[in-house]
Amino acid sequence: MADIGGTNARFGWVDGRSEAVQHVRTLSVPDFSDPAAAAQAYLAQLNTLLGSDFQPPHRAAFAVATAVAGDRIELTNSHWSFSRQQVQSELDLQALLVLNDFEALALSLPRLQPTQWRAHGAAPLHQGTLAVIGPGTGLGVAGVLQTSAGWVALASEGGHATLAAGDEFESALLARVRQDFPHVSAERLLSGIGLPVLHGALADVLDQASPPLSTEQIVALGLSGADPLCAQSLDMFCALLGSFAGNVALTLGARGGVYIGGGIVPRLGEMFFASRFRERFEAKGRFRSYLEEIPTALITDTLAALTGAALAIEQYRQA
Repeated sequence: MADIGGTNARFGWVDGRSEAVQHVRTLSVPDFSDPAAAAQAYLAQLNTLLGSDFQPPHRAAFAVATAVAGDRIELTNSHWSFSRQQVQSELDLQALLVLNDFEALALSLPRLQPTQWRAHGAAPLHQGTLAVIGPGTGLGVAGVLQTSAGWVALASEGGHATLAAGDEFESALLARVRQDFPHVSAERLLSGIGLPVLHGALADVLDQASPPLSTEQIVALGLSGADPLCAQSLDMFCALLGSFAGNVALTLGARGGVYIGGGIVPRLGEMFFASRFRERFEAKGRFRSYLEEIPTALITDTLAALTGAALAIEQYRQA
């Protein structure tokens, strides 16, 4: 299986005797013409490693950072464009599953081990309906539902839902952002592309001078305490993320738990757990008690999507 983004493609192997993903390798997307070439390079490495124990795969699953529909797959942030049928043929596979990367991440949730996540309060239940929200370059949202036929991923474009204000200050903040963007989605502020927008709007609302900063700079300066405005931007980011996560939990009925993935929040460390995230997650008026019982957790394993891809293959085989 593979987890394919704009920069890196992570490949892993399941031998059928265990659910665990093994022999994970990360290959650079720009180094290969398409996923078939990268997969062939990975399999060649694996053949050398395993020797006589190596057997060519019969099934594969690719989790890709783009919308999936039809045979043609166009990756949003890389040069890779491919036909599912052609790649399946080139790799001599009986089946090739292609799913959105957040579908795969959602499917990983039921199998995550305690070493792969950190609870923000009570531990997740791993049953019923679960949700995952991932602030990375963009903002991914997905769910997974437990059924009698197995776990079913619920793909969505929830990151583009309208972001709501929780108080008058946030109303002023969003009004400032709307001067530049007619529609202020959750992704507009709660993502790698959004944190600089949030920081700039916060500076304007507070009438503070601040140069444009990248997400990396805002995180570094905010965590170090070197820049109070950056620290306030991170606090606002966590508060708005908590409010949005509570909306997702209510919308999906995700009483088994809401997970936070993506690349930004793990970098915040203890600041995230000391932030207003959980307070705002629960701040839903008459439904506070409903939200208080829903666990939240941070996914700390960057390879979790491979576990979800492995489950997709297993369920396909059993269907």
